[in-house]
Amino acid sequence: MFENLCTLPLSSELFAQAAHPNEPVLAVGLSGGHVQSFRLPPVAGESSEDSDGDGDVSILSTGTNTIDTEWRTRRHKGSCRTLTYSADGEFLYSAGTDGLLKVASSSTGRVVSKILTPFDSATKSVDPPTLLHALSPQTLLLAADSGALHLFDLRTPSGLGKGKPSQTHRPHEDYISSLTPLPPTDASTSGFSKQWVTTGGTTLAVTDLRRGVMVKSEDQEDELLSSVYIGGLPSRPGRSKGQKILVGSSTGVLTLWERGIWDDQDERIIVDAGIGGGESLDSLVVMPDGVGNGGKNVVVGLGDGTIRIVQLGPNKVMEDPLRHDDIEAVVGLDFDAGGRLISGGGSTIKVWQEKMSLDEDSEEEDSDDQAQTTKRALEGSDSEDSDKNSDSESSDEEKGGRKQRKKRRKSKAKGANVGNGILKFKGM
Repeated sequence: MFENLCTLPLSSELFAQAAHPNEPVLAVGLSGGHVQSFRLPPVAGESSEDSDGDGDVSILSTGTNTIDTEWRTRRHKGSCRTLTYSADGEFLYSAGTDGLLKVASSSTGRVVSKILTPFDSATKSVDPPTLLHALSPQTLLLAADSGALHLFDLRTPSGLGKGKPSQTHRPHEDYISSLTPLPPTDASTSGFSKQWVTTGGTTLAVTDLRRGVMVKSEDQEDELLSSVYIGGLPSRPGRSKGQKILVGSSTGVLTLWERGIWDDQDERIIVDAGIGGGESLDSLVVMPDGVGNGGKNVVVGLGDGTIRIVQLGPNKVMEDPLRHDDIEAVVGLDFDAGGRLISGGGSTIKVWQEKMSLDEDSEEEDSDDQAQTTKRALEGSDSEDSDKNSDSESSDEEKGGRKQRKKRRKSKAKGANVGNGILKFKGM
C-alpha cells in the first residue's frame, strides 16, 4: 500500500515527533535536547513544477525537490521528551527533562514563552514530562512521569501566565503513556474537545475539562501504550454509535473501546502474536480519508521496527508489513498535510507514499535515475537557544534508559501474568 520515499538520519535518538496540522512540516524532539523542523516538498499536483497539472510530481519524480531543515536548535539541556503544535500550527510546544516547557514560533523556532514545569509533589524535584497536547486554543495538557496531568490556561497573559497549572489530575497510578481527545458532541457550542482518554499502566481513564477524572477502566492485565480515536464506523442501534478508541498494548493486541462504555474493552485484534505475547504496539495513527483503500484503517508501529496496517470492520491485519528499522521501535507515526505517512524511531525518520498503480509506474520509469538524487538540506539556522554541546554528550544516558525500558517491556510480554509495570524513562 505504501512505498518508502526517503530516510532522514537524525543526530541522536528520536523521542517525539509532530506533524504540522496545515503544512507539510514535521518537528522532531531528540534525546540530545535538540528540536528540529523539516519541510517536505509539495504533495503531488501542488508543485509549480507540475505545470501540466497531471499530479505526477513527488519526492521521487524530480531531482530538485528536497526535504529541508527549516531550523534546528538545542532547545533543552536534557532530552526533549515531547512536543506538539497548537491547533492552528502557529506555535510549537516542547518539554524536556530540564524541567522547562517552551513555546516557540513554528516557522522560525524563536522562543516566545517558557515556564518551569511543576515539581513532583513526592520528591520535590523535576517531574520529567511524558506528553503534551494542545486541547484547544485555550487549553494545553502536560503529563509527567509521576502520573500527574496538568492543565494550563492559554488565555492568561503571555500564554502560560506564571507557569502554574489551572488544574492537576491523577487519572493513573503509573505515568500516562498516551492521550487522545474525544471529538465534541453535537451539543457543543465551542467546537473544541472538552474530554480526553488517557492510558497509563494497565488502565484507561476519561477526564473532563470541568469535572476532572470521570471514569477509570478495570485492570486490563496488560500494559496500555498507545491510543487513537476513530469515528464513522458502522453503527448498531443499542450497541454501537460507530465511535471507538483503539488502544495498543505491550503484547501485540489492539483493543477497541466503545465510546461511552469505558469499564472494559469491546473487541480485540491480534496484530502480532508470539509465545508469551507479541511485540509491543508503541504508536498508532488513523489513515486519513482519501488515503488507502477507502475503508477505515489504522497504522500501527511495533516494538521490533515493523509497521502494520489494520482494516477496521473486518478487523483484519493486512499482509506485507512495512519496515522502519531492523531493531528500534516505531515510536512515532503521523500523516502530513499531504497524506504522506511519516514514521520515526531510533535515529531515523522515514517518509512513505501510496504505491502507484502499474499504469502510473510505466509512465514514471524515466524518473528512476532522478529518484536516486533525492537529498535533503542538512543545515538550518539556529534560534537563540544554545547549540554548543553535541547530541552525543547527553544521549548515552538517554539510550541506556530507553533500552532498559524496552527490556522491561520484553520481560513483561513473556511472563505469565502482567501487572502494573513501570516503564518510566529512568535516567532521561
